[in-house]
Amino acid sequence: MDVEIKTFDNGSAGNITLPDEIFGIEPRQDIMARVVHWQLAKRRSGNHKIKGRGEVSGTTKKPYRQKGTGNARQGSLRGPQFRTGGIVHGPVVRDHGYDLPKKVRRLGLISALSQKLAEGKLVVIDEANNTAKTSELAAKLKVLGWNSTLIIDANIDENFGRAVRNIASVDILPTIGANVYDILNHDILAITRAAVDGLKERLV
Repeated sequence: MDVEIKTFDNGSAGNITLPDEIFGIEPRQDIMARVVHWQLAKRRSGNHKIKGRGEVSGTTKKPYRQKGTGNARQGSLRGPQFRTGGIVHGPVVRDHGYDLPKKVRRLGLISALSQKLAEGKLVVIDEANNTAKTSELAAKLKVLGWNSTLIIDANIDENFGRAVRNIASVDILPTIGANVYDILNHDILAITRAAVDGLKERLV
């Protein structure tokens, strides 16, 4: 599929042929949902913690004798039935991540790329290193009409990356960092000519 190569000055820099096996398949919504769930699960810190009855402070002495007091039998004030007692089956520190087959991850990324192209929201740009000032970049993006934009480049220019970092709705990722969640979380997907070659090497 032939796509026009755009520049940040809203000009044209020729055409490029995008391979159908990466950008032209029927998007699988179920696969993309699985990959996004996997990404978000891995992102969770899992450091939530509640103390159990063996961890709360307090004595383990039997509060009163077993019989004859008129109260229910108690063996410790650390039990969950007391206000200062431990919590039963509370969350503990753990890893929420799980394994997902590489073929599923690959198909999810290809589906996300194909969906953006089918929606007309995938743009191939010539290069992403033409400005180092946030104000200039923001003005160019406004002319292009790009509000929420993800830029994917093979080698991120340090100055251009700084300019992008100061715009809340725009992000930039290297080719190796392209992922389903960030692609679907932005309205426009802008891929440089070099990043297209990198995606071919990664996914074909």
